[in-house]
Amino acid sequence: MQSVSPSTATAAAPPLASVWRAPSLSARWWPVFLRNLLVWRKLAIPSLVGNIAEPLMWLVAFGYGMGALVGQVNVGTAGGATTQVPYILFLASGSICMSAMNAASFEALYSAFSRMHVQKTWDGIMNAPVRLDDVVLAEMLWAAFKALFTVTAILGVMLALSISHSPKLLVAWPVLLFVGIMFSSIALIFNALAKGYDFFTYYFTLVLTPMMFLSGVFFPREQLPPIVRAISDWLPLTNAVELVRPLFMDQWPANALRHGLVLVMTTVVAFWVALALTRRRFKA
Repeated sequence: MQSVSPSTATAAAPPLASVWRAPSLSARWWPVFLRNLLVWRKLAIPSLVGNIAEPLMWLVAFGYGMGALVGQVNVGTAGGATTQVPYILFLASGSICMSAMNAASFEALYSAFSRMHVQKTWDGIMNAPVRLDDVVLAEMLWAAFKALFTVTAILGVMLALSISHSPKLLVAWPVLLFVGIMFSSIALIFNALAKGYDFFTYYFTLVLTPMMFLSGVFFPREQLPPIVRAISDWLPLTNAVELVRPLFMDQWPANALRHGLVLVMTTVVAFWVALALTRRRFKA
């Protein structure tokens, strides 16, 4: 029988079944999360400015500029009726979900790829008794935290501008945290597949940008053709907006259970796929 050298055995790809095994998670994700926090703390202010500048420009340019032309927008309510809201409120409630999506995606793509591939930080961490599964979980939660940090700052600005003072914004805050968790899980799939930074352009151009325009962020989805709206109903960002927008209007969302299940199922599947692809990349 031909012997297999240790180097050959190490380089061999793991069996498919082992790649897709259930996540093996522990509390050891916390030191990895804390490490990212300590590094980022030195750059917190520039990071805050960079993360909130673009969504605030969208809000000012479209909310006040386009809002002066559009005026009121018809929005469906939980009772099946429609109500009119100022366009800036309509835009703000959608753009904050978009901000959570972009912040989580950027962190789980460019920053995580730098730590994983360029700086080899993940390799160094795994020399300690920390499993790859815990590293991936920490990166997902860290990206979600960055998204929450961003939307909290934007919420503060919106409150200062008196766009909404709904007490239900306290419920929107944890929903936006989960939106960050969902999109960081999705982004980690592309992080595991990427060979370089240029690969992420495909994700932003072909996935996030179309989703942004089809999910009711800038205009009501009732304007879409029926077949496009049927597809839009199942987009992750659509379901996030459908949960958050009524809370800005001081109402409870219609079909909250359905929208919540879509977010949960998308997150679970995306994290599992991201973990399997990352294991395959590290041959773990």
